[in-house]
Amino acid sequence: MADLLLALDQGTTSTRAILFGPDLLPRAVAQRELPQHYPAPAWVEHEPEDIWSASLAVLREALERGGAGPRSVAGIGITNQRETTLVWDRATGRAIHRAIVWQDRRTAGACARLRDDGQASALIAERTGLLPDPYFSATKLAWILDGVAGARAAAERGDLCFGTVDSFLLFRLTGGRVHATDATNAARTMLFDIRRGAWDEDLLRLFRVPAAMLPEVRDCAAEFGATDPALLGGVAVPVRGMAGDQQAATLGQACFAPGMVKATYGTGCFALLNTGTAPVASRNRLLTTIAWQLGGRRTYALEGAIFVAGAAVQWLRDGLGLIAEAREAGALAARADPRQAVYLVPAFAGLGAPWWDAEARGALFGLTRGTGRAEIARAALESVAYQTADLLAAMEADLAAMPGAVPAAPGQGRVLRVDGGMVASDWTMQFLADLLGAPVDRPTVLETTALGAAYLAGLQAGLRAGPDAAAETHWRRDRRFLPAMAREEAERRLAGWRDAVRRTLSTPPSCQSAPAGERAG
Repeated sequence: MADLLLALDQGTTSTRAILFGPDLLPRAVAQRELPQHYPAPAWVEHEPEDIWSASLAVLREALERGGAGPRSVAGIGITNQRETTLVWDRATGRAIHRAIVWQDRRTAGACARLRDDGQASALIAERTGLLPDPYFSATKLAWILDGVAGARAAAERGDLCFGTVDSFLLFRLTGGRVHATDATNAARTMLFDIRRGAWDEDLLRLFRVPAAMLPEVRDCAAEFGATDPALLGGVAVPVRGMAGDQQAATLGQACFAPGMVKATYGTGCFALLNTGTAPVASRNRLLTTIAWQLGGRRTYALEGAIFVAGAAVQWLRDGLGLIAEAREAGALAARADPRQAVYLVPAFAGLGAPWWDAEARGALFGLTRGTGRAEIARAALESVAYQTADLLAAMEADLAAMPGAVPAAPGQGRVLRVDGGMVASDWTMQFLADLLGAPVDRPTVLETTALGAAYLAGLQAGLRAGPDAAAETHWRRDRRFLPAMAREEAERRLAGWRDAVRRTLSTPPSCQSAPAGERAG
């Protein structure tokens, strides 16, 4: 019987495949790093063939390490770095330009013009739940169509395909037979109406995108086709699940009920709060997005995006040489002088929610002659918690204005479920709980993004129950971190952080409407 599930998790800095058993516990893991390319300041690219070759390699390795043949796999689930934009030739499957990564800021000028155009920015917000920002796919796609010779004419003829990484991988896995995506990835393009669940003609005109190059949009659990038999041992393995990485992690964290919230700490940090079947328009610069779509019905979420989380630890290691391995950061930070108030605002690629300042750049504040390696390491780790606090404050403000909103538990704050590489650091998670004044739950299976993709494939294969029935069996807690810091101390630290952010913004704070956390501070 085919009862194993194979998750392909294509991320920003690595590609991994995890083979799960029918109990949704990992059986085998394979992983490869993904090279980054920086052709100009604030530009970030990936080589599409690197993405493809690594993805195929880890799928094969995971099967081999798990001692499983492809016939034992009931379905493949794909999850991916979102917003990263590819355009490829429909006949050959080869990209016409490197993938432009979600972190890339080359279209900041175009987005600034859209923000200044009140009609365009209102249209984008109303239809997509997003803000005009280089983070999303539409301006990246327009840049490729305008910048690559002959691309626009080829796209209008129907010779080119556009897609995010999931769509590109599906196209290659199926031998070019299927050009499709799921609703969560479509929702991140700035071209998709999240209420109607369809590509939006007005937005296509705004960004001059030919409809012929768009993928078909399907549910997150669906029949996405089968792999070319030549790829995986002569067997056509069905692809049955697909979701953007943060939505997959939300499913992996079993945030199935409205009011539940998770934060994933990878290269960046992304917090999603389930708002149920109705999209909630944020008043605090958060994003309204699709959490998942099953059986044609959409569940929505509020999302806050931090561009630099684990990337700050990589900077400590690769940029400054302060540590040899990422896991050393927590131990080094624990040795820092507690009397020094050093703040890192890691705006290496601008600031995300709730500030949305593409032109901001990173800065260190509070340096003295006594500042050393340990204090800088602590500031890097603490910056992730401070940014998370900004996001959750904005979420609570939005929910407070929402009729029938699910309140946080009295006296303890809303429980935050966490996952991703950084959550292995007890020091970082304890500081996060202290700063939030709320419990932080770390699950047994930290690879919740891959777990969510496997869950979707299992759901479509008939091996897993739907969200309403799966909540009690789908998720296991490893440890709960409870706040121990005095609230007055936490508020003092948050005030110092917000002052550092004010000094970093490219636009004076008086010219912006401050987000909820800043107003509260």
